[in-house]
Amino acid sequence: MAQQKQRRMLKRRPEIIIATPGRLWDLINEGHPHLLNLRQLKCLVIDEADRMVERGHFAELENLLEMLNTTHFNPTRQTFVFSATLMMVHGLPSRVLQKKKRQLDSRSKLEILMEKVGIKSKPKVLDLTRKEATVETLTETQIHCQKDEKDFYLYYFLLQYPGRTMVFANSIDCIKRLSALLVILDCNPLPLHANMHQKHRLKNLERFAEKQNCVLLTTDVAARGLDIPNVQHVIHYQVPRTSETYVHRSGRTARATKEGLSLLLIGPDDVINFKKISKTLGKDEELATFPVENKCMKAIKERVNLARKIEKIEYYNNREKQHDSWFKQAAEALEVDLDDDLLIGSAKDQETDTEQKKMVKQMKKNLKHLISQPIFKNLVKTKYPTKMGKLALANMPVAGMESALTRISGQKKLKRYFPQQQKQQKQRKRIKKQE
Repeated sequence: MAQQKQRRMLKRRPEIIIATPGRLWDLINEGHPHLLNLRQLKCLVIDEADRMVERGHFAELENLLEMLNTTHFNPTRQTFVFSATLMMVHGLPSRVLQKKKRQLDSRSKLEILMEKVGIKSKPKVLDLTRKEATVETLTETQIHCQKDEKDFYLYYFLLQYPGRTMVFANSIDCIKRLSALLVILDCNPLPLHANMHQKHRLKNLERFAEKQNCVLLTTDVAARGLDIPNVQHVIHYQVPRTSETYVHRSGRTARATKEGLSLLLIGPDDVINFKKISKTLGKDEELATFPVENKCMKAIKERVNLARKIEKIEYYNNREKQHDSWFKQAAEALEVDLDDDLLIGSAKDQETDTEQKKMVKQMKKNLKHLISQPIFKNLVKTKYPTKMGKLALANMPVAGMESALTRISGQKKLKRYFPQQQKQQKQRKRIKKQE
């Protein structure tokens, strides 16, 4: 929202103000008339409280709380604190435990938060979270694979189970690489990360919310505070480093009693973080393994490997162009002659460059042909997620189509009932032998 519009809205003297700590503190310092007198403030609500009061985050909130907690302000003010992971406590690294006398538990964590927020009397704590910290309508699954196989399973899922899908990664570089790869594979992804301009980020969020079949590639910048309607799937391309991040990521789907699916792609480097998350969330049972049609993986790998080669060539070409362009602009600005040895692109002759362009063009042509071929020809292909037959009318699937959630539900049923059937068969065989 534009700052001018914010000031116009405050002139109407609204009774409820929803703001980020930084912007609210700026408006108070500017001396806006409506914010000068906060002594009669009746209610203060802090959402994502555990994140807000972390050391090094939102310094403006500390200033606000310090100002509001003085004796000059309303002593009867009610303070409401909300967080999905407020009561979550996980083991600290050994290097940290050596420095600390005792590990932080949920009670002491709450006491520290109360002190920072300024709650002096005994608070009423309403803990509505489950032991697992995720909602019942969320189906959690996993795929164990090698690091270089994650691209195969991601592409497989996006092809077989189209819908509104969020893909989370731990780094911006990973998001950029995935975005380039999926563009080549004709998946039309929408990237979202902190290095993007705010206007571009908002535009991609709007596009994602409007389309029924869309992929949002994002870092943890989108893990909290976003309420995007009807997100069917959340894929953790890289396992998050903390349990809180996992809960918030997974919370982008299965919202407001709707059902959703979370898929963890677990490589060898992710196992330690995955075990920590499982321990913290008290997941005694192992997560269901997401079913994959192995006979389709040969075609998937052929496409992805070809796309990787194209992406790698284009990445290095773009890097060379950016490098050379920067040096040329700097030389022009300084009005000096540029040494050709500083340019990466100058090492290539025109003939080599032309041959490489022809090769990339042919590779793209081959990939286009591969993409036009049906992979799931003899398989049931899905469109929207469902579970146990429950489905919102707005997301009604095409007749006869299976979904990611029905697939998992069916697998769970087989695991649950198959051992019982085996026992019955053994009993029948024994009876026949006795006869």
